[in-house]
Amino acid sequence: MSARLRILVIDDEPPIRKLLRTGLSSQGYEVVEAGSGRAAQEALAEAEALAEAAIDLAILDLGLPDVAGLDLLRRIREAHPALPVLVLSSRGDEAGKVAALDLGADDYVTKPFGMNELLARLRTALRHQLAQQGERPVFRLDDLSVDLVRRIVRTGEREVKLSPKEYDLLRLLVQHAGKVLTHAFLLREIWGAAADPQYLRVYVRQLRAKIEPEPDRPRIILTETGVGYRLRAPD
Repeated sequence: MSARLRILVIDDEPPIRKLLRTGLSSQGYEVVEAGSGRAAQEALAEAEALAEAAIDLAILDLGLPDVAGLDLLRRIREAHPALPVLVLSSRGDEAGKVAALDLGADDYVTKPFGMNELLARLRTALRHQLAQQGERPVFRLDDLSVDLVRRIVRTGEREVKLSPKEYDLLRLLVQHAGKVLTHAFLLREIWGAAADPQYLRVYVRQLRAKIEPEPDRPRIILTETGVGYRLRAPD
């Protein structure tokens, strides 16, 4: 039997830690708890020193008592660039979500959250990590297929003609399937730091018109209101 995946829960609220411990343990994950930023850094350092005790994913509450959550996220990213991080944020804190994603968080869940939603986000982040370690040459989702080697896009048997910028946008979304990409990240990666945000809205609309069965009710390129876009991950 393979070793259980270890999840580091960083949250200063005991009831939340208990909820996460119970829900994650029931799904076969091993849970490590940290009630502060300092405890989290100690747990990560200890895990790094013991290969058999490696942390596979961190769940980080942005509201910690001893260190700002975003500062801790920055430190985690510097020390552990490949570690998937799922952020817990308060409802309506769109600025905090955007900042966390720009700092390298893989996804976020808004409090109060359902355990099924959190588990789905967690599985997507872990799958994304594996995909990044060995990018698949052909991405498939419903009727959409994207050949990342030959740069061929199809819906069913029909080849879709994309402009260079449309393809660049789709490829970036595919490479991070399941992960929220912020407006700023997409603009910076495709058009440069000084790009007009309107470019992104126009190209997303054009891309949806070409690959979505119902562009007005998108199921492939999903909008994360006030934050950015997410390409739905394959089941």
